[in-house]
Amino acid sequence: MKREADRPEARDLSSLLERLAAESCEVAHVGLFDLNATFRERRVRVGDLARVFGPGGSFANVLHQWDTGERVFGAGPFVSEPVAIDPASFRPYPFEAGACALVADYTGPSAETSPRRLLERLVARAHERGLGVRAAFEFEFLVFDEDAESLRDSGFSTLRTFAQDNRCWAGESAAAAADLVAALEQVLVRGDVGPLALGLELGPGCFEATLDHTEPLRAADNAAFFKLLTKAFCRRQGKTASFMAQVGSDFQGLSGHVHLSLSDRETGDDLFPDPADEKGMSRTFRSFVAGLVALAPEAMPLTHHTANAYRRHAPENWAPKSASWAVQNYAAAVRVVPQPPEKCRLEYRLPGSDINPFLALAFVLGAGLWGLETEAALPPELTGGGPGLTVPGGEALPHDLYEATGRLAGSERAHDIWGATFVQHFVEACRREEAALRRETSAAERARYLEVV
Repeated sequence: MKREADRPEARDLSSLLERLAAESCEVAHVGLFDLNATFRERRVRVGDLARVFGPGGSFANVLHQWDTGERVFGAGPFVSEPVAIDPASFRPYPFEAGACALVADYTGPSAETSPRRLLERLVARAHERGLGVRAAFEFEFLVFDEDAESLRDSGFSTLRTFAQDNRCWAGESAAAAADLVAALEQVLVRGDVGPLALGLELGPGCFEATLDHTEPLRAADNAAFFKLLTKAFCRRQGKTASFMAQVGSDFQGLSGHVHLSLSDRETGDDLFPDPADEKGMSRTFRSFVAGLVALAPEAMPLTHHTANAYRRHAPENWAPKSASWAVQNYAAAVRVVPQPPEKCRLEYRLPGSDINPFLALAFVLGAGLWGLETEAALPPELTGGGPGLTVPGGEALPHDLYEATGRLAGSERAHDIWGATFVQHFVEACRREEAALRRETSAAERARYLEVV
């Protein structure tokens, strides 16, 4: 199949079918993304695609109404709702010859609770302001020498990491794992995910991948498919890839950072850099970043929707400890990268690797646009910092999902920016997620308290 950049874009179902015929594509994996960005698919012969997913096509509306454990919340009714395929979402499916993957989404009532539709609406809002958006994601993830059976046999308590002798960025570690890394990269390339860099990072079993920048909806699709393809590839190798933010106290926290830049849609000029400014930041850049810093504490579930996500912000982790910003400082929530001007961008460093990419990018774009619309002012820049330090500067973040969900529920700004229907539904989902683990007790807690208190 041709590379994505070489393919003409299909704009409707009939042109998509023509494209699939030209690509000799016989099978389509058509799916919708749920609140965790899990791809829920149906495998359809291309000859039947119009009949199944054309006019009148539908999918059960339960996808936005179950939690991470796939238990239903909400009152229903649970029915089939109309859906439509996004023709521009086409990508080859690397695990089956002559196959592709296509993204569909609801067009009925559940469109209001769809993370992908939410991102589409925010991109449209940016375009209405004459703004072009480019985005990219980078992820850390762990690979374990465990398969589905061994994980369950041990109750998920014995986690043997792949590459136990790995040292961060060490050449010998890269050489030792070269076969697995190269094979994974080929899968990602065939799936048009756009890997820019892939290799081992900090500690046993730890990898990092940087994806190439592109328009925002495609960037989020790429991020979601990157996680899908990586997990599927590793499972096919008898291993397990994990994007859990904090697997345990003996493991490093795993990040899922968002990179974003703005341009003028008419001229193509970059809007973030200003060489005349002492920090290289335009007024647009300053207000956009100020929006992120202001809204992060009250809208944190959009990037931290699991109970585990908040453990990553504990001391000794590299994760930022407050809503803050700084030029090139990895301790800040928003890292400003002003140089070189042609690569000027922000990096939102608060999220963990367990993000839903559509919601994470929707947060960054929505908060930044709010900053532009209100001409928000930047607070003082964060200075200092490191993995073992909680440096002064920046508003404190919610301690856990319970607190964060309460803040989101009470935020008038969040309701205005991301829509009352979506926010109220997502609050319910987060409350369900937090409640599911509230009574669970870890082995570490039992060891600390069982004999003492």
